[in-house]
Amino acid sequence: MTEEDQQLDTEPVVDEVRQKDPGPSAPTGEEVTDDLEKPDDEPETFPREYVEKLRQENGKYRQRAQQADDLAQRLHTALVAADGRLQDPTDLAFDPSHLDDGNLTAAIDGLIERKPHLAARRIVGDVGQGATTTAGEVDLLGILGGR
Repeated sequence: MTEEDQQLDTEPVVDEVRQKDPGPSAPTGEEVTDDLEKPDDEPETFPREYVEKLRQENGKYRQRAQQADDLAQRLHTALVAADGRLQDPTDLAFDPSHLDDGNLTAAIDGLIERKPHLAARRIVGDVGQGATTTAGEVDLLGILGGR
């Protein structure tokens, strides 16, 4: 059937419905508008206890989510510190994708390439401090006379 055939088939049915008398139980146009106004007058509400229970439950879930976020940030900082390639582990901003395998190493490599001054510094060699291996004699007269 084409669309025109379908329209022709339905037109007599529509005409029959329009010709019928609505009868006393059928709503008139005024009654329909009254039904539409009732939801505005009386909004659907739930009992106070039920709403409070839902709010408390939602609050618990928010607290758990916040704790999970805090623990994830602490884990991120601990993993960066354990890597040892950054001077300050908080230099690498938290990103949940860093907690996946391999992403943290790539993120640290990228940060050190962009900002090499953030890399951990290792002092190597004699810097003039600490214990020395030479046990030479100290000549205080020579030190004072050298001035």
